[in-house]
Amino acid sequence: MSNTELLLSDFDFDLPEERIAQFPLADRSASRLLHVRPDGLDDLHFYDIIDLLRPDDLLVMNNTKVIKARMLGKKKTGGAVEVLIERITGETTAIAMTRASKSPKAGSFLVFEKDGHVEEVEVTGREGEFFALRFARPVLDVLDFFGNVPLPPYITHAADKSDETRYQTVYAKNPGAVAAPTAGLHFTDDILQRVKAKGIDTAFVTLHVGAGTFQPVRVERLSEHVMHSEWYTIEEETVRKVNEAKAAGRRVVAVGTTSLRALESAAVEMGKIQAGSRDTRLFIKPGYTFNVIDALITNFHLPKSTLLMLVSALAGKDRIETAYQHAIEHEYRFFSYGDAMLLEKNPEMQK
Repeated sequence: MSNTELLLSDFDFDLPEERIAQFPLADRSASRLLHVRPDGLDDLHFYDIIDLLRPDDLLVMNNTKVIKARMLGKKKTGGAVEVLIERITGETTAIAMTRASKSPKAGSFLVFEKDGHVEEVEVTGREGEFFALRFARPVLDVLDFFGNVPLPPYITHAADKSDETRYQTVYAKNPGAVAAPTAGLHFTDDILQRVKAKGIDTAFVTLHVGAGTFQPVRVERLSEHVMHSEWYTIEEETVRKVNEAKAAGRRVVAVGTTSLRALESAAVEMGKIQAGSRDTRLFIKPGYTFNVIDALITNFHLPKSTLLMLVSALAGKDRIETAYQHAIEHEYRFFSYGDAMLLEKNPEMQK
């Protein structure tokens, strides 16, 4: 099947609602881990990941930090409004999705109140589907006080204090994401120490996950899909480590689809990447040739999602279908607070 013949319906599956994890486990590393081998499946736990990683692997993680991107307020003229920050564009500016009975107009103000404090935010215009906002003080300060953790739409409970910790990796560093790089949620400080003790090298990228990651694909022919944009940064040290690993024939293992997408987006030639910060709209689907990544740690993804297409490109569509059916039958937990998989690149998919 050629890329232009790929259809959205090819990536659908039936998922019982009870398989969607609503809360994280008490112990991050106690999540289950499905090892998808070329010739079979192994049911493990995430703390077994150490046994599956090789001493000469390079483990690449996304150190983005989830911000309190959801704010509830009202328009200055009246009427409730919900704001979901998509991206911080400057110290006092951002673009956001808004939900209101009538869309706010340029020049109008949104008002947020909490504990006797009032914040007014100006709507300065539109940028495509988003609204441009200007804050009177640093955006992150306003969000930290007035905002809430933006849990995914399939999680039904309102975010609380525990989510502020658990919907965040233990190595989160650079604020800007409105969704967590969820494969990293399984790592604990102890697991990272064991990674280091085994001699496994680590590196970081920063990709600020946007709300677009939850937007459905609205076209049947995937060749017509316009991928949402995300901002990423790769430092020179990570470039050096990745290029050294590739030159030595060592595996580059991405923790999460966001780490994978940043590295593949930055590739300028086979096995080479370049440092810098830029936007990416890279849409990885079956037929894509991977330049950097050899293996992937990831969670289970939504039906008809671009992430399901990505893992199908890496491991093979048939293997993914088999793995997902196995996971459903064996009661794995799906999505952000759910269980994990380890996938190796299928060489047959790269010909």
